[in-house]
Amino acid sequence: MILPIVAYGDPVLKKEAEEINKDYPFLEELIDNMFETMYEAEGVGLAAPQIGKSIRLFIVDASPFEEEEPKLKGFKKVFINPIIVEEEGEEWNFNEGCLSIPGIREDVKRQPQITIEYYNEKFELIEETYKGIAARVIQHEYDHIEGVLFTDLINPLKRRLLKGRLNNISKGNVKVPYRMKFPKS
Repeated sequence: MILPIVAYGDPVLKKEAEEINKDYPFLEELIDNMFETMYEAEGVGLAAPQIGKSIRLFIVDASPFEEEEPKLKGFKKVFINPIIVEEEGEEWNFNEGCLSIPGIREDVKRQPQITIEYYNEKFELIEETYKGIAARVIQHEYDHIEGVLFTDLINPLKRRLLKGRLNNISKGNVKVPYRMKFPKS
């Protein structure tokens, strides 16, 4: 089932999400719905707060970037209760966007390598290290469960310049090809 994506301005996007356990109701169905929603919106990641659930869960499928990084072919993962253990390397800019903030893209500085501990969809504990675009996508989604949006990480002047466009998004004054839920509409 395709779920509406919560738009910028909804308080759930600024809240630190809660951990869940393997008995979380309808978890498998929720994960399936999140993938369906993400694919419908042509995204590469989706965090539970973006569908209105303040839980520590996000999904990624970075395979659209396989042309730039061939190892991303089939890179599809579920992250439950993740913790970024370490971030390493010299920060680099990359142009990011977000399904909750349609039509806005900005350069965001992030470190190129992360080590993350998480549970997969079978609730197996995993620790892995990711580099490049995979690390970038994971960091972006991880920020969502921490209550941080990519617009929080950009230059304050740029953020002020975007204020009108961000307000329009929260009011629903934006055209998107996917279902959204707007806080001020």
